[in-house]
Amino acid sequence: MKLLSVAKVTFLAAALSVTAYAPNAVAFEPSNTECIAPAGAGGGWDFTCRQVGKALQDLKLIPGTMQVTNLAGGGGGVAFAEVVNKRDAENDLIVAASSATSTRLAQGAYPGNDMSQVRWLASVGADYGIIAVARDSAINTLPELLEKIKADPTSVSVAGGSAVGGWDHLKVLIAAKKFGIDDVRSVKYVAFDGGGEAVTQLLAGSVQAFTGDASEAKGFVDSGDIKVIAVLAPERLEGDFASYPTAKEQGINVIGANWRGFYAPGNMSDEAYDFWVAQIGAVYDSAEWKATMASNGLAPLDLRGADFQAFVSDSVDSIAALSKEIGLIE
Repeated sequence: MKLLSVAKVTFLAAALSVTAYAPNAVAFEPSNTECIAPAGAGGGWDFTCRQVGKALQDLKLIPGTMQVTNLAGGGGGVAFAEVVNKRDAENDLIVAASSATSTRLAQGAYPGNDMSQVRWLASVGADYGIIAVARDSAINTLPELLEKIKADPTSVSVAGGSAVGGWDHLKVLIAAKKFGIDDVRSVKYVAFDGGGEAVTQLLAGSVQAFTGDASEAKGFVDSGDIKVIAVLAPERLEGDFASYPTAKEQGINVIGANWRGFYAPGNMSDEAYDFWVAQIGAVYDSAEWKATMASNGLAPLDLRGADFQAFVSDSVDSIAALSKEIGLIE
């Protein structure tokens, strides 16, 4: 599919092109820095804000500490509208983003808004998708789950931290389609504002499976509360996720990489924009961030400034095409 081929090409391009940015190389100096996580605590956007914010602080790339604000709603739409309509010229503000953001933009799910209204800063890696069940579930493999859905779609509800039609939803639909479920619209998907809430509902028995990303599931994996039945990566991840099988090795050739990065207000000054691109780049280059990536299942994806802007634009176009193909948008 176009989405996957674009992602593959981008990964290759990213691996071949690394730009060095020196911290504090521009005149702008922030004061009260803030990162908006467009979901509740425990999800992937929250992880991105808190981990990168901590690295910015620890590496002394910003003065003082970074405030993290959780602003949930609308699959990221509430935060996007807040930045565009009320905080459009702030220079101390960055916002966590991901494939879920580009998915919603591609599908016109942020009414009146589009990607051109903000400035895209940089990526900090890619988070491969996972599909999991509760630890006491009788289901142990991805084919078992999909066979159950194929036999009786009403018997299985899959929870995710993005809205209906969002990236978490798309990942499980792509897997279902690869498995031979012709009408993927029959797959029952339940949307929550963040992966943490979705896993909570899984553990409560309200749903039978979870679709999300490795980083947001890490705490639940460590605690033993969930059982990962598939990682949507081309090969097994390193580090703490090395023991979990890929969908591909189970005969379902699905790759679902969720990029993670940041955008900024559309009228942020050029000096501030250059500052944030440089500092986020310095975090990515650090040994500390490499360790964070390894322990949280993040794969390399290093895109900054104009390269990241072009990547997001391509992602929006590709996801729109995929969404039309499976009937999510006209």
